[in-house]
Amino acid sequence: MLEISKQDIVARLEFDNPWWEDGQESPVAYEETPRRKYFEMFSQNILDASVRRALVLMGPRRVGKTVMVYHSIRMLLDTSVSAKNILYLSLETPIYTGLSLERIIIYFQELFEHQRDSKLFIFFDEIQYLRAWEIHLKSLVDSFPSYRFVATGSAAAALRLKSTESGAGRFSDYVLPPLTFSEYLMFVGKEDELIVEEAKEPDPYGRLSIGKRYGSPNIEELNREFINYLNFGGYPEAVFSKTIRQDPGQYIKSDIIDKVLLRDLPSLYGISDIQELNRLFTTLAYNSGYEVNLEGLSKSSGVAKNTIKRYLEYLEAAFLIRRVERIDRSAKRFKRATHFKVYLTNPSMRAALFGQIDADSAAMGAMAETAIFSQWQHVRLMELYYARWKTGEIDIVHLNQTHQSPSWIVEVKWSDRPYTAHAELDNCIAFLKNNPGTMQPLTVTSRTIKDADFVYQGMRFWFIPSSVYAYMLGKND
Repeated sequence: MLEISKQDIVARLEFDNPWWEDGQESPVAYEETPRRKYFEMFSQNILDASVRRALVLMGPRRVGKTVMVYHSIRMLLDTSVSAKNILYLSLETPIYTGLSLERIIIYFQELFEHQRDSKLFIFFDEIQYLRAWEIHLKSLVDSFPSYRFVATGSAAAALRLKSTESGAGRFSDYVLPPLTFSEYLMFVGKEDELIVEEAKEPDPYGRLSIGKRYGSPNIEELNREFINYLNFGGYPEAVFSKTIRQDPGQYIKSDIIDKVLLRDLPSLYGISDIQELNRLFTTLAYNSGYEVNLEGLSKSSGVAKNTIKRYLEYLEAAFLIRRVERIDRSAKRFKRATHFKVYLTNPSMRAALFGQIDADSAAMGAMAETAIFSQWQHVRLMELYYARWKTGEIDIVHLNQTHQSPSWIVEVKWSDRPYTAHAELDNCIAFLKNNPGTMQPLTVTSRTIKDADFVYQGMRFWFIPSSVYAYMLGKND
């Protein structure tokens, strides 16, 4: 039986690295594509030689991890790094199947007479396709401390990294989330048209705790783009491709959701009943932004409660969902978390499964809440909770982890009605009376009302459109 020859492997490496032949001026794939907001921070870490760790860039499928790698290569070439000191390969390519990373590195060294102390930049794309990749990568970091290793991986890589300690102290992991709303507006060329900066300094009243304030000269048009974002705007390809936008649901479902549910998770965890996992995720997606519990999920999906607990962990680690814990009216956490909220990491997954929504859809409120929560994905803000008691609920509560008391709260609405029907804010009043140290004015999102301060029952409120608030969260991070 024939084995893949060294000559064939080297030929493929040369094909994947055209800059070896063309030098610094070589065109690089995707270099005309706008850079993600996170590129600057990520690229700085690539150049920082003081930290001898591999960089592992993880995230959901199709959020631009490969594009960010190519942008990094372009950056290295532009900063006078020798083209022959940069290696890129995708482990999804069949010719690399079964090869160790060590062997590929040896071929690269031999090709250009690189030494152990050479300053090389090596990119492994889709590293989850290599069995026990974290062991291989750790070995390379230990063996070649002068080399800078960067790897990308989707759900399977993240889950593997989470489940093992083999790479402890050798990896720095970064999560690239779906597009924020601010990135979406930039990518579609609408940011300058629809957004204006209203204050260069942080809000003196601490209303937002997120930095600069923004508004829109055309809130109706901004809301239309916000709804586009909810339907397909989390994924760069869907934003840029007219073909995909004609049927974004099919693209998102087949290329993002199904590959994780039907391939990544079953192969990693030996899940035999794939349809069971699919039913649970479908139930969760339909209920994004709503409170759920294990008993209800079990009845709706037909999945046993103990199995649901495991599947929830898998889905969360795979970047498909995020769970948020419940607290009571006094901001106390429950010893047994029987109830919780689940949010899709990107609202467009719901549209892919159940159809697109418009401004008047029944699901619009929950999707606005899902979108707002998704803007925090990139900062891993784990102090966010929701409060619920017999007669009321607060959508977002930030708990001070030192004092275990609320710092600020946000009530998410896709309606202007609470601005005039103040009784709809009684839940906020009840919560503030139990937690008098909570920051005021209290933020309430709306459909169109903005910068409207008023006092109700001795408490101060401030309204801001949900679309503007979502923009600010992503922009100010």
